[in-house]
Amino acid sequence: MTSLRIAIIIGSTRPDRVGPTIADWAFDRASGRGDASYDLIDLAHVGLPLLDEPEPAAAHHYRHDHTKRWSRLIDSYDGFVFVAPEYNRGMAGSLKNAIDFLYAEWNDKAAGIICYGSSGGLRAGEHLKSTLGEVQIATVRAQVSLSIYDDMTDFVQLTPRDYQVANLDAMLDSLLRWAGAMRALRAGLINP
Repeated sequence: MTSLRIAIIIGSTRPDRVGPTIADWAFDRASGRGDASYDLIDLAHVGLPLLDEPEPAAAHHYRHDHTKRWSRLIDSYDGFVFVAPEYNRGMAGSLKNAIDFLYAEWNDKAAGIICYGSSGGLRAGEHLKSTLGEVQIATVRAQVSLSIYDDMTDFVQLTPRDYQVANLDAMLDSLLRWAGAMRALRAGLINP
C-alpha cells in the first residue's frame, strides 16, 4: 500500500492571518517524521466562491469547474489536519464553506485539528468537529490548541510552548492510525 496522503488545510483566508505560520510549523514537523506524505492547502489560493452549486453536495452533481477541481483534490487524500482559527466562537466561514462544497470526498476519512485563538480556539475546534461528523470524517481526540496570548508573541509570531510539539505529535500519531484504518474501510478490507 502507498503511504498515507495527509492534507494540512489552512482554514482562514483573511489578510495578515496567522494560519499559514501555524500550518508551516505543523507541516515542517509532520514532514520530518517520514511516516506519511503531507501537503499544504491554503483556502486563500483554492479559489472557491461562496457555495454556488445548485444541488446539495451529497447528490455529487457538480456543475462548476472550481467544485470539480476541489473534489479531485480532496478525494486524493486519506486524512486532514485542519488549522482552524476561532472567529466569534466558531470556525472561519471560509473553512465551513470549503467543507460544504463536498460530501462523499470527505466520507470515511480521518482528521486532526489545530485550533487557535484567544481561548485557544477550543470553540472553533468543537464547531469544526460537529461539522466534520456530518460529512462522516472521524476526528481524533488529540488536538493542538494554541493561545494567541501564550503561544504567540504580539499575537502574530508563533512561539509555541514546549508541550505543544508533544501535542502535535500525539495528534499526528492518532491521525495516521485512524487514516490507515479508514483507508482500509474505504477499500473494503474492513467490514463495518
